[in-house]
Amino acid sequence: MQTKIYIFFCFCLFCTIGFSQNTVSGKITTQQGLPLSGSHVHIGTKTVSSDVSGNYLIKRLPKGNVKVYVSFIGFQAIDTLVNLAGDQVLNFALKENAAQLQEVIIRQKANTLNKSLLEQKIKTETIEKFSNQTLGDILKEIAGVSSMKTGSSVVKPVINGLFGSRIPIINNNVRLEDQQWGTEHAPNFDVNAAGKITVIKGASGLQYGGDAVGGLVVIEPISVKRDTLFGKTILNLASNGRGGSISSSLHKGNDKGWSWNALGTFKYSGDREAPDYVLSNSGNREANFSGDIKFTGKKYDVSGYYSFYNTTIGILSASHIGNVNDLYNAIKNKVPWAVYDFTYDINNPKQKVQHHLAKLNYNYYFDQTASLAVQYSFQFNKRLEFDVRRGNFNNLAALDLALTTHAINIDYKKTVHDWSLKSGFNGSFQNNFANPATEIRPLIPNFDRIEFGTYGIVNYDISDSFSVDAGLRYDFSQVQATKFYFKSRWDERGYNSEFADFIVGEQGNQWLAKPSFTFHNISASTGFHKEFGQDLHWYTNVSLATRNPNPSEFFSDGLHHSTGVIELGDIALDKEQAVKLSTTLQKKWTAFSVEVNPFINSIRNFMFLRPVGFEKNNRGSFPVWEYQQTNARLAGVDVQTHWKINNQWQHDFALAYVNGRDLTNNEFLIDIPPLNLSNKIQFAKTEWNDLKLELKSEMIMRQNQFPDNNFITNIIVNNELTEVLVDISTPPPAYQLLHFYSEMKFKTFGKSNTTIAFSVQNILNTNYRDYLNRQRFFADEMGRNFQIQLKFNY
Repeated sequence: MQTKIYIFFCFCLFCTIGFSQNTVSGKITTQQGLPLSGSHVHIGTKTVSSDVSGNYLIKRLPKGNVKVYVSFIGFQAIDTLVNLAGDQVLNFALKENAAQLQEVIIRQKANTLNKSLLEQKIKTETIEKFSNQTLGDILKEIAGVSSMKTGSSVVKPVINGLFGSRIPIINNNVRLEDQQWGTEHAPNFDVNAAGKITVIKGASGLQYGGDAVGGLVVIEPISVKRDTLFGKTILNLASNGRGGSISSSLHKGNDKGWSWNALGTFKYSGDREAPDYVLSNSGNREANFSGDIKFTGKKYDVSGYYSFYNTTIGILSASHIGNVNDLYNAIKNKVPWAVYDFTYDINNPKQKVQHHLAKLNYNYYFDQTASLAVQYSFQFNKRLEFDVRRGNFNNLAALDLALTTHAINIDYKKTVHDWSLKSGFNGSFQNNFANPATEIRPLIPNFDRIEFGTYGIVNYDISDSFSVDAGLRYDFSQVQATKFYFKSRWDERGYNSEFADFIVGEQGNQWLAKPSFTFHNISASTGFHKEFGQDLHWYTNVSLATRNPNPSEFFSDGLHHSTGVIELGDIALDKEQAVKLSTTLQKKWTAFSVEVNPFINSIRNFMFLRPVGFEKNNRGSFPVWEYQQTNARLAGVDVQTHWKINNQWQHDFALAYVNGRDLTNNEFLIDIPPLNLSNKIQFAKTEWNDLKLELKSEMIMRQNQFPDNNFITNIIVNNELTEVLVDISTPPPAYQLLHFYSEMKFKTFGKSNTTIAFSVQNILNTNYRDYLNRQRFFADEMGRNFQIQLKFNY
């Protein structure tokens, strides 16, 4: 058998060498001699485009008669036969087509990160609707994406049941580094700075890293290439919170030469309100800025970018508990213990976060088929978390972290006929400083992290309707931390046997340790895209992702103030490896389209927080959650449909289901989104000032698949110690929400226009609690919210 394979391989090689040794080159111009950049040249089975000077080159063509077809929009095409007996130079001068243009259908291949996965995109129009909300709220517009919340202002995206470090967020080609490990740490990003958002439900974006176990969120800013100057201002007013936001931007575009963008946003809201009471201390503030400047030359461009994100977020007063008794009473009573009159004041507990991002880019274009990109980025994240403390300590942060990240990226792209190649290198250095001035043991210690990786991605278009791709990535990571451990905790967790060499000193009842870890990781992705005509597409992708424990999973050791629980990391954790199979069928008819995306994700050494009991400290008795590992499997399906009923009416439907299993312990995983269904019907009338009316229904079912992590404790009832069961496991009931949105557009001055929008969230003022909200033990979700939005384009 091996002999036959060898003979077949030699035969193919002989045919390739013997019959494809001819090269054809030349230049495509107008009849006046002007070069036609981007002309399409088809010779035999090969296709290229001419460069900026009109030149083209095609290699490995067979001898004999071959068909030559040259075309450029607005010019008459050339279609002829040429006999090749060796290398030839063929120049073509195209004649301008003066005839009346007929309807032309242009079939363009999508410019995607990975062709074997259907990328879900959110356009500018949708982003503008959510101008006053968060990135997590916007992403819920996509089937299979939900949100992990801490109150109403801290929202993290969840993709196919996974969140946190498993979902890298790429902002303007920079991986966001903002202490994203915490469940109550929202992405530090102003949604108004996004021009387009892409969600990838898999680890296919290998150029950004190999740890996207859940998926990727890629945010691109507004990009303007034509010579123009325009701007917009969006004003939002909201009844729930009695506040709003204003965002203004200016954009100067240019095909060549200088271009720039600038944007500023300010948000101000007071306490949110549930249907029956005020959610005291739930206000928030934001003051953000971002801008860039770019120079585009003939074969290169240089750009600089800077953004500043500044927010203050109130943490619900009722979530600040003094001991496990308070937690039991909050779960039992169903009413927050702290309900005050509405106010704009933000008191402790609260978060103050500032995030700076600066970057420089240089892109060089060798020709239309090859380019080199070099990028340096700098990020500085300052996080302050304030607890309710006594006396002057109340003004002192309980957690004070400063995270600094330097990174460099080098990427090379090359297109050769039907092959697309991309390779590159990433390197970063990160330092975390935990300020000891808090006079509280830091939840996350000082650490340094060095990482570098290299990758290669190839895509091959076997035909116009079938393409395959594959990618491979290697990552090196080293983490070194400095941390004090209580000797009792060190012994309790059995660290002496394996990690005794980490100890470098002692201070009373504590060991001073310097843990150091080194990881070598491999990640990969492969798949295909098959198109059956233009109306049926089949995408299939298999990916291997490898993720190291993050600082929280390794080193957490203390009370997390916004959730009222003690979190414990584990330096014995191993890296997490996930193999995900995802396939999508997309079918389009004239008025109806459907996408079905089943997936299965098998994860070895899956890291998660598990409640393990309670513990007493000098503040009281608190639940203890610790990071553990297991083998897990997540499987589910996402479904989306779009039905254009007629010229005025259309309907959208979305369904998402995930089943999460702990295979080691034969139980369900915690914090898995329940089945949810969404229906939206829209009426649009262009003649009535582009009137648009939408009614949306969200149905969130009860999560019946959950682990039992309840525990028994003793509380004081009528001056007697009583044993009670603390039910922290049972999910809340199912609920349905109705939302309304409307807008109209009006011409103002010249080409300027104004959009007026009115919306109502939670029309029926429904009382409900979200299973994925870490504050669901303490209060209901927000009630009805009226919003008015004014958008001025100029």
